[in-house]
Amino acid sequence: MASSVVIQTSFLGDTILTTPLLAQVARRGPVDVVTTPASAALLTGHPAVRDVIKYDKRGAHSGLFGLTTLAGRLRSARYDTAYLAQGSLRSAVLAFLARVPERIGFATSAGSWLYTTKVAYRDDLHHAARLLLLSRPNGREPTRDETRPSLAPGDAERALVDDLLRRHGVAAGERLIALAPGSVWGTKRWPYYPQLATELADAGRIVILGGPDDSPLALEIRTAVPDAIDATGALPMLGSAELIGRSAVIVTNDSSPLHLASAMGTPTVAIFGPTVPDFGFGPLAPSSVVVGHESLACRPCHRHGPRRCPLTHFRCMRELTADAVAEQARALILRPDAGA
Repeated sequence: MASSVVIQTSFLGDTILTTPLLAQVARRGPVDVVTTPASAALLTGHPAVRDVIKYDKRGAHSGLFGLTTLAGRLRSARYDTAYLAQGSLRSAVLAFLARVPERIGFATSAGSWLYTTKVAYRDDLHHAARLLLLSRPNGREPTRDETRPSLAPGDAERALVDDLLRRHGVAAGERLIALAPGSVWGTKRWPYYPQLATELADAGRIVILGGPDDSPLALEIRTAVPDAIDATGALPMLGSAELIGRSAVIVTNDSSPLHLASAMGTPTVAIFGPTVPDFGFGPLAPSSVVVGHESLACRPCHRHGPRRCPLTHFRCMRELTADAVAEQARALILRPDAGA
């Protein structure tokens, strides 16, 4: 049976959006994944993944020695095919040095000259669909169901979330409303989460998600709504996915919690400022809505979101009001197929 390796060393969200590709390739044989230490935990227990190989490109595997050491490990596995889901030259060299005979990636990638098969990069598709097409030599576009990402929180993550909710006195069946105010990119952070929490506090218990660096943002929300639960930095990524999966709705910036929600099927209000869903990173949850300043001529201004507004006014976020976002969240909560 043919074995494959998928190399994805980009952001956390990209790893989540690679899971439809993993599920497709796993139908043909065992699949291992090379990814960053931060992303590796996301794929723990995933049914499509045989083994997760950590590529610490800024630590243990930095430089030429680290690259060749990891390539030797991959070479010993004798993979038939490598899917280059992250298109850097370093990833392409890794697959080449590992002597994987078939190396498939996007024609636009920096390392494409080392690929044996080049696939067109489709700007008109969601990124999850683009990645899935790496395994579709016939080019058939994925359906929406095929494009939905997936994660597999286990007993450990469920126990962590149970404990968190118990410590905060959350009653059985109490509705949870998740807010994810953070982002690595400063201009992707919508500034009105405290006001939103105030608007939604009567609809359920507010839960704030994010990493340790998002704790100051959580404090602002808890100052507005004192009984809000601050889960920033309290859970591993799969634990955050489990908590999002228990929420009736999540309001999130264009950041990794958006993709966690897509994987868990949680109704999603996604706030886009300097970026737009047309870049291929919008929500994929069955019930979702995008909020953005559609009439603003200066957006999008950046593929990822600049550190500061290039025009200094930040209107793409400042002019999205808490009332408007709360209305969208309430509409999702009240949908017949919404969570508890």
